[in-house]
Amino acid sequence: MLTAVVGTNWGDEGKGRMVDLFAAEYDVVIRYQGGNNAGHTVINDRGKFILNLLPSGILSETTVNVMGNGMVIDIEHLGKEIASLTEKGVKITPENLKISDKAVICMPYHKLLDCLEEDRLGDAKFGSTRRGIAPVYSDKYMKKALRMGDLLDFDALSKKLVPLMEWKNLTVRDGYKHEAIKAEDMLNWLKEWGTPLIPHICDTTVYLNKAADEGKNIMFEAQLGALRDIDFGIYPYTSSSSTIAAYAPIGAGIPNRKLDEVIGITKAYSSCVGEGPFTCELFGEEGHELREAGGEYGAATGRPRRVGGFDVVASRYGAMVQGATSIALTKLDVLSYLDKIPVCVAYEIDGEIVHDFPTGERLNKAKPVYEYFDGFKTDITSARKLEDLPENAIKYIKYIEEQIKCKISYISVGPKREQYIKVD
Repeated sequence: MLTAVVGTNWGDEGKGRMVDLFAAEYDVVIRYQGGNNAGHTVINDRGKFILNLLPSGILSETTVNVMGNGMVIDIEHLGKEIASLTEKGVKITPENLKISDKAVICMPYHKLLDCLEEDRLGDAKFGSTRRGIAPVYSDKYMKKALRMGDLLDFDALSKKLVPLMEWKNLTVRDGYKHEAIKAEDMLNWLKEWGTPLIPHICDTTVYLNKAADEGKNIMFEAQLGALRDIDFGIYPYTSSSSTIAAYAPIGAGIPNRKLDEVIGITKAYSSCVGEGPFTCELFGEEGHELREAGGEYGAATGRPRRVGGFDVVASRYGAMVQGATSIALTKLDVLSYLDKIPVCVAYEIDGEIVHDFPTGERLNKAKPVYEYFDGFKTDITSARKLEDLPENAIKYIKYIEEQIKCKISYISVGPKREQYIKVD
């Protein structure tokens, strides 16, 4: 079974929590795109963990984890993330963590360029996490990037760095008028943080094809959501990689394989980190209360998330482009404080009611059309069957299911691993 677990919205849907739940059923979990610009928060019987680069399956003792070729890896951040988990008793070895030799290294100068450009843009900034993601993906497609496999030969790597730094300083020094980058400094950084990772670097295509041939259960874990996809998202306020499930086998390293299942993760309300159109956004006291109830602060950056009611238009679109075969609805419990639950049922654009997700200037003009549903006003964190939920909660779930045209198979009613309902 090859299963992708993906976000249907702007990211922050609770994918890490669900991957951690599913991981015990899978032999292999793969991160197939992105870098450390987003985080997955996982709470289980071992504690609370925030994962930026490592696959969420790393917390399962029976799972092999793969960092795929579609990723961009800040090796310093990865080293510190591994050290942090090791201190908490998580065992990480070359047997349970494998890193693609084709994955690209996110260098210190990528982060520098990210910051320099955001500062230059000022009020017109994209809302970058300033972790170098756009610059490193740009270098990848200009064929000017270093890959994890380069760490296997530092002599050859040192020779690559000199012309690479000459080229990069045309932008850093001559463009932004910043102090030049030195090849020697970059080599020292690569040796310091790259050397401990060498035992994990391998040809993951060989490993994963063998695992698939043996009938292993393989999960593909996305970072961010459909609306941050470089092609299908709210461009240019997107990530720089493909968050779509169809890309999963490619970013994982096995483009010859097909997915059997796509689980779309959808939050019971909406949240968004960063700039760009967010039509359903709630403001003032209504937005503040929802943000605090849901603890909506970025796992990677700590930034307050923008929040809104469930967005029918965006979620239906996200489930469609992801090809979701089922939905996991997360954070339903957060809504228990509300007398009336806000739902964005449509958009208004230039006086027209719109039900299909728009792009470009039409999206920028969109205004939310809100309806309010009766709340359920009770603690649901102990519910383990659908019938344990209050009537209004079940009605809300059924409404979402009908609107996004995809079956809801899992419902999260709390942050802990066991706090969920599986719907038969």
